[in-house]
Amino acid sequence: MRLYRSNVTERADDLVSVYAEVFTAPPWNEPADAAPAFRKRLDADRHRPGFRAAVAPARDGGPGAEGFATGWTTPDPFPADRSYARIAAQLGPRLGPLLVGAFEVDEMAVRSSARGTGLGRSLLAALCDGAAPDGRAWLLTARSAPDAVAFYRRLGWHEVLPVPGADPGDLVAFLAPGHPGAAAITP
Repeated sequence: MRLYRSNVTERADDLVSVYAEVFTAPPWNEPADAAPAFRKRLDADRHRPGFRAAVAPARDGGPGAEGFATGWTTPDPFPADRSYARIAAQLGPRLGPLLVGAFEVDEMAVRSSARGTGLGRSLLAALCDGAAPDGRAWLLTARSAPDAVAFYRRLGWHEVLPVPGADPGDLVAFLAPGHPGAAAITP
């Protein structure tokens, strides 16, 4: 496992390759042009405060990667682009205390050939270790990806239920096991 900060561009091709394999397949079914768009996002994201990327190199020691995870510190004010506006509507006034200033896991992908090996758990731990202030880390995934939802639950991440009356849509927010706000949202 290797941790990168802004120098992740030296591994960008590897990350894009993993991204394309994982996210163009079910249940994500992103279009083929999603990988080049991810490459552009990665180049911009690496300049965000607190950016980190954990990369698992190919198991055979050759070129490529088996998986990766990226994240950064969630800014204040809370962004409104991408999925941020939808999760803000779901969480209502709890948003700030739970997510702002916390470490945000943005992307995580593991090649199908490496699933079930503990690699996802290792990537997540490497990415968040030392980056999550006071254990405050969070991530989003899709309800339509039941394997991903089950994976985070198995690791002890806490699902944040939408405020009453909010449309949950397809997004699921999770707080890290050590997030101090988890006690307030656990039923």
